Amino acid sequence: MFAAIDRTETKSRYDSHVNLSEHLASSGAGEDSNGFEGVVGPSATFEAALKKVGIVAPADSAVLIQGETGTGKELIAKAIHNQSSRRHAPFVKINCAAIPAELLENELFGHAKGAFTGAFVQTMGRFELAHKGTLFLDEIGDLPLQLQPKLLRVLQEQEFERLGSARTIKVDVRVVTATNQDLSIMVQNRQFRADLYYRLNVFPIWLPPLRDRSGDIPLLVRHFVRKYSRRLQRNIEHIPDEALDVLKHHDWPGNIRELQNFIERAVLMSTGADLDAPLAELTSVPEASANSTNRTLAEAERDYIFDVLGETNWVVGGRDGAAVRLGVPRTTLIHKMRRLGITRGGLSSASAHQTRRLSLTAPSTLHRKPEWAHAGGA
Repeated sequence: MFAAIDRTETKSRYDSHVNLSEHLASSGAGEDSNGFEGVVGPSATFEAALKKVGIVAPADSAVLIQGETGTGKELIAKAIHNQSSRRHAPFVKINCAAIPAELLENELFGHAKGAFTGAFVQTMGRFELAHKGTLFLDEIGDLPLQLQPKLLRVLQEQEFERLGSARTIKVDVRVVTATNQDLSIMVQNRQFRADLYYRLNVFPIWLPPLRDRSGDIPLLVRHFVRKYSRRLQRNIEHIPDEALDVLKHHDWPGNIRELQNFIERAVLMSTGADLDAPLAELTSVPEASANSTNRTLAEAERDYIFDVLGETNWVVGGRDGAAVRLGVPRTTLIHKMRRLGITRGGLSSASAHQTRRLSLTAPSTLHRKPEWAHAGGA
């Protein structure tokens, strides 16, 4: 027998979440000509991603959004939900990397009363909260292997059991996932189940990094200046051309999130009608020349990164990757490797490594664009 979902409990728990449309309005989310809330940018690569959103949103197909950290994956997930037939139902999100593995199953599927010590009441998981709506699983690449079969079953059968209960619960949930990892390489390395990957990858969308859509930066800057001027009660009427030029040519390893935080800081520091952007913060450390006393530091950094990459068999991301050992985000490490000219075959010149895209995880694909990047139409 299937357990009926407690609609009263669903409403109570859902009401505790901020209504999505109200949240977008209060956060000053942008609107572009395509009507995608919070999504700004007319570049060809980004327009290709938005076109895919328009195609898949009305369907109930699973969507896998891929791209570097800070490229706007959650905004795209919200846009898919808002343009679907489920837009009046809950949009529930969970970050798989932010919750300890031993607690994630309970967060996703809930538990029955008495399921474990301290379980005094029955608790619903995110799948039940998202009934008739959309569940957004961010950082899906960090989902523990032991939970992946249970997620696969829910995707295929739309049913599961709460922890500590034998009753099967039926749900109607659309699942949208996102990751900044190359799941196809994780499958090859047996870090992610192949059957789950194929089930999630029904409709892939790849979001380009900000450095590949520099033409969008002036529009994004104006959007964030308007947003934070209202929020911080500033009256900024002009953005200096020289500031826009510097912002447009900065590499932005943190992508849109880094740009957004920088503009918020700039607006906060501005006291007049002109945006007073702290451009000195963006000045990159120049490459050390052969005669420079700083070369020793550059060489030490390069050699250390090179040695750690060798220890991890040139796996950059993932739990056993070089980025974790170095204590830096994967995108930061990749940016450093590009700047320092580090490749698996040796040290390349800066000009040479600028022409190739580095794989996020796989030793065998360091010299080709990740499979998901091709799949996303970029």
